[in-house]
Amino acid sequence: MPTRDKGATVPAKLLPRRALGRLLLGPMLLGQMLLGKMLLGPMLRGQGLLAPMLLGQGLIAAPAAARPPGELPIGGLLPDLTLRGLNGPDRRLAAFRGRPLVINVWASWCGPCIEEMASLERLAWHEGRVPFTLIGISTDDYPEPARRFLDRTRATISHYLDHDLQMETLLGAGTIPLTVLVGADGRLIARIRGSRDWDDEPSRQLLERAFRATAATARPVTQA
Repeated sequence: MPTRDKGATVPAKLLPRRALGRLLLGPMLLGQMLLGKMLLGPMLRGQGLLAPMLLGQGLIAAPAAARPPGELPIGGLLPDLTLRGLNGPDRRLAAFRGRPLVINVWASWCGPCIEEMASLERLAWHEGRVPFTLIGISTDDYPEPARRFLDRTRATISHYLDHDLQMETLLGAGTIPLTVLVGADGRLIARIRGSRDWDDEPSRQLLERAFRATAATARPVTQA
């Protein structure tokens, strides 16, 4: 059983600093996407219609030139950062190694993030064939709105507040919601962008397939 450990559109004047930054950086990100397509062309030949899906979900990696600075590549090892607890104590990332990890990146102002949160709670209590840990990372500028949302919804998943854009940059959360899959060895497996119903059968199968290869290395996770 997992431990309990679509993009939003809002008026520009209501956007927090990070969201406004994303809006202003839109043209630059579009240029990076186009550059990535040119660079990926030879690599994706022969993969047909499957390639866009694999690339979009992070199941294949873009070349380093198409990756924003500081973004961890697929297969990269998550550094041992300290996560600042929102509804629980602080915790080090390395403390989660030993079993697969699902990291959901969200914000209290993001409508699609809020829509999928209930299904993430149900997923955290679902007894699947491959055990994993599920945590949330809020990209809110301040902890108060994130805590208000977690208190209002009586969240049981452990949530943490991003600090100085560390996790947002590291995980590649240029858009949210973003869900990142990490193997038991602490290495990045996949990025899944957009909201979804996380406790439906297709989503549970997606997680089980992604984690099955790493489940054999699972060991008890100790508090850092």
